[in-house]
Amino acid sequence: MMNDTELYFTQNTILIVDDDEINRGILDNLFSAFYEVEEAENGEIGLSMIQENQEKYCAVLLDVVMPVMDGLEVLRRLKARGLLEKIPVFLITAEASDSTMKEAYRLGVMDVISKPVIPYIVIRRINSVVELFRARKRLGNVVEQQQSKLLAQAEKIISLNQGMIESLSTAIEFRSGESGEHVRRIREITEYILKHTEFGEGLNEEQIRQIGLGAIMHDVGKIAIPDAILNKPGRLTAEEFEVMKTHTLQGAALLEKIPQLREQEAYIYAYDIARHHHERFDGRGYPDGLKGEEITPWAQVVSIADVYDALSCKRVYKDAFSRETVVEMIRDGQCGTFNPRLLDCFFSVEEQLYQLYEKKEK
Repeated sequence: MMNDTELYFTQNTILIVDDDEINRGILDNLFSAFYEVEEAENGEIGLSMIQENQEKYCAVLLDVVMPVMDGLEVLRRLKARGLLEKIPVFLITAEASDSTMKEAYRLGVMDVISKPVIPYIVIRRINSVVELFRARKRLGNVVEQQQSKLLAQAEKIISLNQGMIESLSTAIEFRSGESGEHVRRIREITEYILKHTEFGEGLNEEQIRQIGLGAIMHDVGKIAIPDAILNKPGRLTAEEFEVMKTHTLQGAALLEKIPQLREQEAYIYAYDIARHHHERFDGRGYPDGLKGEEITPWAQVVSIADVYDALSCKRVYKDAFSRETVVEMIRDGQCGTFNPRLLDCFFSVEEQLYQLYEKKEK
């Protein structure tokens, strides 16, 4: 980005567009003490010069009646390209009829100055406008710099928030005897399925990113589960399993009580996923017994991602199953019923998903 000094020197040239050599000489003589001056003998040449080097000119002095292309046509083309907002254009003409002036001002000319020019008036009017445009550009640069700083600060805050969320979720996984890799794999699997299969149809990239962030928090409710149940090496009793099932409600309640999180886009996904990632397509899941399309697509995807990862990895209560066994158990419904369309999407990318575990083994 240019500083004010660079801007001054790069935009210190006036372009005079007039077919009369004498008129060009008079204007050149007036402004050469203040600016670099360039000349064009008709509108077509002048327009070409402006288009080729927009940042060079601080003002254009434009005659109306010229061969090849007249001044009003130059104005029309500059307006169509949005250049009249960047470069002040002045009509300096003996053809200052009412209709010409109306058309010029309608197109966006900065001022109409009648010939013969009065030197001190034309210099004052043009210098004032040029300085005004320079001040506006300096202000625009300052605003742009401030916006860039605010954007950078916002990105840092977002990154910090995400880091805190990941840290909380990872700490809970460590408490249950698992590594923090579990939450990261759940996020990666969820995002991959939504990005690379039709199950993510209708979701844009940012929504999928927010869903992935929400997926990280799917098991935050386990923080309320007693260690004796959470880390029990054997099969849970019916009573213990009822306690374990409450982690879905506990997780949703916990997320609901964090005001800063509720202001984040990911909150609506995180809350829904924490509460409903154990629902099943046939209505036999928990805690709400949702079935079919009552379960949101993101909760369904996190559900199958969670099962896939749990089966593929060693837990306190079991060893890891082979890839073939994992696929067979999910396909046969041994871990609950999933949406048939989701299963098709899952199996279409399972080979790519399994690479996450091959990397882990290495």
